[in-house]
Amino acid sequence: MKIRIEIDEGMAEDEVIIRCRGLTEEVTAVQKAVSDVVNASQRFPFYKGNTEYYLALDEILFFETDDSGISAHTKKEMYQTKYKLYELEDILPGVFMRVSKSTILNTRHIYSISRNLTASSVVAFEGTHKQVYVSRYYYKPLISKLEEKRLKHEK
Repeated sequence: MKIRIEIDEGMAEDEVIIRCRGLTEEVTAVQKAVSDVVNASQRFPFYKGNTEYYLALDEILFFETDDSGISAHTKKEMYQTKYKLYELEDILPGVFMRVSKSTILNTRHIYSISRNLTASSVVAFEGTHKQVYVSRYYYKPLISKLEEKRLKHEK
């Protein structure tokens, strides 16, 4: 596969075009990777009281359900979102993953995972006291996703 970048300073907006002979797994993976980068830098509306904030998804550590709806957590703050958890699963980039019935986390921000064989495992994030629990059902898929990500970076 050849990759070429053409710079045209006269363009109003950046555009990524993928030319291929057919839609292979490799081409689909490239499309998804580009999509994930674009979506992670997009700003989404979040709320705190009567104020609307626009944050890049990459700032979000995790989403969780609570008494007041769906909360989005950054290292220092907590915001509300109007999306349902199942809607977030559909629109979030591939770095986000559901890890329990009530939580979706950003795998880019995982600092450590304390495994517990009989109950939920605990994920910690760097630079904050915040943690999330990973149910036993989602533990193996999470580890697989992290391993897959690690292998991609080694290539």
